[in-house]
Amino acid sequence: MKTYLVGGSVRDELLGLPVKDHDYVVVGTTPEAMTRLGYRPVGKDFPVFLHPQTHEQYALARTERKISRGYKGFEVFTSPQVTLQEDLARRDLTINAIAKSQDGQIIDPFNGVADLEAGILRHISPAFTEDPVRILRTARFAARFGFRIAPETLALMSEMVHNGEVDALVPERVWQELSRGLMEKNPSRMFYVLRECGALARIMPEVDVLFGVPQPAHAHPEIDTGVHVMMVIDHAAIKDYSLAVRFAALTHDLGKGTTPPEEWPRHIGHEARSIHLTQDLCERIRVPKELRSLALLVARFHGNVHRAEELKPATIADMLQAVDAYRKPGRFEEFLQACASDFHGRPGYAAKPYIQAERFQKAYFAAKSVDAGTIATELSRSLPDSKELPTMIHSKLREARITQIKAELGQGSPE
Repeated sequence: MKTYLVGGSVRDELLGLPVKDHDYVVVGTTPEAMTRLGYRPVGKDFPVFLHPQTHEQYALARTERKISRGYKGFEVFTSPQVTLQEDLARRDLTINAIAKSQDGQIIDPFNGVADLEAGILRHISPAFTEDPVRILRTARFAARFGFRIAPETLALMSEMVHNGEVDALVPERVWQELSRGLMEKNPSRMFYVLRECGALARIMPEVDVLFGVPQPAHAHPEIDTGVHVMMVIDHAAIKDYSLAVRFAALTHDLGKGTTPPEEWPRHIGHEARSIHLTQDLCERIRVPKELRSLALLVARFHGNVHRAEELKPATIADMLQAVDAYRKPGRFEEFLQACASDFHGRPGYAAKPYIQAERFQKAYFAAKSVDAGTIATELSRSLPDSKELPTMIHSKLREARITQIKAELGQGSPE
């Protein structure tokens, strides 16, 4: 029985990166022997055990055989005779097929160390094509490390797309990999790779179609809507914003992809179209509810935030109510972060001040200072048992908030 550290932990250690989790492969033993040593079995599809003290994962060496389409279509074989090299050979990329023995020796049968040093993502064997998730993982690693993809690997990924393997992906796995990719330091790289191999058009056609759609050059020096969206998500990553903000940044302009070409480069009414497209996308790839709600709000209102200096106090007050700023201040902050990313995601705009967000924040704190409880109490005393009481409270509260916003922003007529 021999134990080896494998996969991402060895890769990250060689790259000088922090190692978060340790994964081990055990060669030359059986599930029964592992149990006798105190390891606790946890694997459903193949033998994986938790160490009795450290609770780290130890998997028995195994091989896999493709038996049907999709990422679950595998038959797993494990026995004491399966070698370390056979186990490493089933992995996706050479950089993920490096092992380290207990005495510190690096075992690298597929030259993964050389690819790490050269900054290349390269598949190990034609078996790469057996799991379509590997397309998403490879694109995600490109976003994480900034590595280039070996031409033969990119060609294989394109072939998989052409053969329909990507269509077998289940929504949950698509979202899992996309969400991880969005949280990398250079998320646009993932989407560019997916687009290059043709997968983006199959997984997120709403995003893919944005490339090549022009915008007015005076407001968007980058012109191309797809390029703009990539700059927006990269800005959100630079600012270390949450996944919810990054996803909203990705989807905020989806409606521009459906603007009739004869109307280019203007995109009148794209916000409304973005709402419907974002809703459909979220349902299709199972985006969590909280992320979905923020994305829909940003799609609907980002244009209004950009025009903050033109908006009347009443309009701002109604927007604050519509985005539920008073009950969900954290989400309101994320809403403004997504709008700011949209503003900064253009050439020459990264360092420009986004005074519109500051204006909305001032309005929010001014409106928040209104004591809704006092208004409700006073109206309850003067109108006890009135069916109109809820409507009257809402109207008075809105009026008071508009007055406070007007005073804070120094505007004239609140209407």
